[in-house]
Amino acid sequence: MFKLKIDGPLLIIIAAALWAFDGVLRRGLYTLPPLQIVFLEHLVGSILLLPFLRKIVWQDFGKVWREMLLVIILSGLLGTLLFTAALQQVFFISFSVVFLLQKLQPLFAIASAKILLSEKFSKKYWWWAGLALIAAYFVTFPTGSVSLSEQGNNIRAALYALGAAFAWGVSTTFSKKVLLELPSSQATALRFVGTSLLAGLALIIFHPSTLAMPNLSQWSSLIFIACSTGMVALFLYYKGLQKTSVKTSTLLELVFPVLAVGIDAWLYKSFLQPVQILGALILLFALSRVVNVSEQRNKFSQV
Repeated sequence: MFKLKIDGPLLIIIAAALWAFDGVLRRGLYTLPPLQIVFLEHLVGSILLLPFLRKIVWQDFGKVWREMLLVIILSGLLGTLLFTAALQQVFFISFSVVFLLQKLQPLFAIASAKILLSEKFSKKYWWWAGLALIAAYFVTFPTGSVSLSEQGNNIRAALYALGAAFAWGVSTTFSKKVLLELPSSQATALRFVGTSLLAGLALIIFHPSTLAMPNLSQWSSLIFIACSTGMVALFLYYKGLQKTSVKTSTLLELVFPVLAVGIDAWLYKSFLQPVQILGALILLFALSRVVNVSEQRNKFSQV
């Protein structure tokens, strides 16, 4: 009898597939400020995850509190905030383009790890990284030209997506260290609770007079996001990351933008232009080469 093995790579694929639906779920929230969306979705997740905080061995947490704080700020707050802001520009840019640009995060993850570890960049890394950035440019601007007066919203959406890629990419290194000390359930709970506290504080400081009460439909979307593409997807990803190398997990995460392109075409009849399709293929291939080059260099440096 066939038995499906639920291992690390499969958990990452499931998490990546859930993330691909994030753009659909957030579309009905465009009337709310991005920071309020981040706060509310993490607040819902925090309430559901509170029981896991009671199980935390605070001595273990003390070993990685700095890394956990950086994960909360970069991944939980800034990454989610910029990604939500990018998706709110879908009237000007296809959300599949946002997802493809967001997958530039391996460049930032590898670069940040090398900088923090004072490692040198190989020529091959620069070659493939440069090709990935050029491909990302043509995915965003298929004609090759940019008009600041006519495409300001496109540029803004692209910059938001790149910012999210940077925040999530840099936090990958810190997340891996946190998961060496804490179970995935506790790391997920800490990230959600910490993000809701920081986002709530930021709302009080920056948006005290612009808050809007979500309607019933928006509350339903927020709860569904917290219980699917948010809390559940993050838990599955952390669980899978504990048993999977960074190289493998990065490649498996490509399910995320590829599926998003299909969803965009199926639900919204928004199709990438031929130049964008070619650029997307080159982008994904270049990113896979960046990861391979980095992995090979790490092996040589450990010999």
